[in-house]
Amino acid sequence: MDIPDTLIDLQRAADAEWARLAELTDHDEREQQRLVWFEAGARAQAAITEWAAAHNENRYKVEKAAREAVRHPESGSD
Repeated sequence: MDIPDTLIDLQRAADAEWARLAELTDHDEREQQRLVWFEAGARAQAAITEWAAAHNENRYKVEKAAREAVRHPESGSD
């Protein structure tokens, strides 16, 4: 499946926010970063859902492909 760069970029941004969250130990900083991560993830999910509907694709498969493109770029799987 050919996933647009915009979806990959949104997923990459959400993953980056999660990575920042995982590094924090202070409760208040973690809570603030959790919200940032949640919002980034929500943006990615909304874009994936919209793109999948517009292209008559299964949303789950589009999401999986976007995540794989970000987390395992070397695999190049469709």
